[in-house]
Amino acid sequence: MARLQAEAPFLHPECQITDSRFGRYVEIGAGSRVANSAVGDYSYCDRICDIANAEIGKFANIASFVRIGATDHPMEKASLHHFHYRSGDYWNDADHDGEWFSRRAGRTAFIGHDTWIGHAAIIKPEVTIGHGAVVASGAVVTKDVAPYTIVGGNTAKVIRRRYTEAVAGQMMDLAWWDWDHEALRVALPDFRTLRAEAFLEKYA
Repeated sequence: MARLQAEAPFLHPECQITDSRFGRYVEIGAGSRVANSAVGDYSYCDRICDIANAEIGKFANIASFVRIGATDHPMEKASLHHFHYRSGDYWNDADHDGEWFSRRAGRTAFIGHDTWIGHAAIIKPEVTIGHGAVVASGAVVTKDVAPYTIVGGNTAKVIRRRYTEAVAGQMMDLAWWDWDHEALRVALPDFRTLRAEAFLEKYA
């Protein structure tokens, strides 16, 4: 029997999952945290990832030690420290700052379909990674990344396009990530052997 199933995500040991939704054939690596997030069909993360306040598309490939939705501290206030928003941890008569946490939870990061987020990359809140984009290992992404673009560095800059604009547009029109499980299986030999242009010639 196949290891991954449609009915429930494959969660490796010591994962921390809160307020999150998972699509079909999803895998979450050991020691990862997923909070207030949605993970689309066939997407996975490797071990020790930290994903918060994120919408992740289908077929996302997330390497180990990635952080998505990395939260900020309040730089405009008198202190950076979390004693003033996690106040209940310090005083019996104080509550956590619910408004601060609501605002943080609403700053969603969006990861497109068929993306690759490299080892130890950081994606900041409210950043969109376009379909088919690649984020290099160790990159710190603070701005949106266009579809089918490869970025790297701190802060991340464009390295090159993955496909030409024409091919990228055709691939997004094809939207193979919306095919059903059986259609993917039928096309599996072509996914394995054909370059993008030849694949589009056959299926677009």
